[in-house]
Amino acid sequence: MHAGLESLGIAVPPTYVELAELARARGVAPGKYVDGLGVTRMAVPLVDEDTVTLAARAARMALDAVGCAPEDVGMLVVGTETAVDHSKPVSSYVQGLLGLSTRCRVFETKHACYGGTAALQLATDWVRSGSAKGKKALIICSDIARYGVGTPGEPTQGAGAVALLVSDKPRLLTLEAGSGVYANDVMDFWRPLYSKDAVVDGHYSVQCYLDALEGAYKAWQETAGNAGGEGYSSDRFAALVYHVPYGKMSRKAHRHVRTLDGDKEPDASFERLVGPSLVLPSQVGNIYTGSMYLALASLLSSSREDLTGKRVGLFSYGSGSCAEFFTGVVSPEAQARVKALGLETLLERRRALSIPEYEQIMNAREKLDEKPAEETPGTGFRYLGTRDHKRIYAR
Repeated sequence: MHAGLESLGIAVPPTYVELAELARARGVAPGKYVDGLGVTRMAVPLVDEDTVTLAARAARMALDAVGCAPEDVGMLVVGTETAVDHSKPVSSYVQGLLGLSTRCRVFETKHACYGGTAALQLATDWVRSGSAKGKKALIICSDIARYGVGTPGEPTQGAGAVALLVSDKPRLLTLEAGSGVYANDVMDFWRPLYSKDAVVDGHYSVQCYLDALEGAYKAWQETAGNAGGEGYSSDRFAALVYHVPYGKMSRKAHRHVRTLDGDKEPDASFERLVGPSLVLPSQVGNIYTGSMYLALASLLSSSREDLTGKRVGLFSYGSGSCAEFFTGVVSPEAQARVKALGLETLLERRRALSIPEYEQIMNAREKLDEKPAEETPGTGFRYLGTRDHKRIYAR
């Protein structure tokens, strides 16, 4: 049975910071942030936004895109590393906000930026096996990447969510069986329970990423070979989509893969194979679990090449670490369907924050979990605050 992505949706905050402006405010040459990271704008969530509201908005777009009714969803999983509760999953809040059936399997997955991929692979196998019995799985990657004002990681922040509707009608991408997995116990990135900000060993984390890429890619080559596939190298792909915490990481990843394949000019194919996937991420920044899937949405929305029937390679990495290299085939009209979502327009409508505004919002978010719930519910998916130690949201 075929299984894959029937639709997708994204959500980003309506506000952002120009990275060039942030650099100047920090006494740094703008090129160090913009060119050095491959990011122009950094999404900044307001105080009425969190992982739950972003997830719900992305899911609504994915469901509406194909007219999926709430009762058609049989599994809801949220992959996140910025959960709002140590026990109650983000997915339970989202189930309530979307009005999904009570006969829906609901839970949350965590493994740094790999959590969404873990959920996606589980959902794909659930559909392929026939256990879904015609139901669909809603997988959501939702996170707020935060490092704090004035810290070295400040320009690598971001926020957003990507929702993936998985079914036996893969109108966007048919996911192929036979992935390559690599895992290793490393301390390259973590967030202690007492901290809102992540701790990262930057240079070590880059090396861990590349080590995991090599391990997962070689594992995929062995799996594809055992399955009788042909051309077990990146030459068989029309595009490659990497986990992209920042754009320049994709260039390092691509150079590594092409070098493994014996390419004497590993950067020569970068713009053709990877470039279109970086258009949207460059305007949002790091969204952790959703980063690779935002890049996939960017590829389908921005590529000028007709990708119908062509194979795409996908690499997902989560610090700590676990990684997976897997593949998919682009469905007919997939690009038209994603373009119809108007993702570029969605980003263009956002408002730029001044640096003082941004810093004020960051300070306000320090006490976000203690914010008293507002009396007026407002409209849309919003975080209203807490009442009796309970988080209160508005549809």
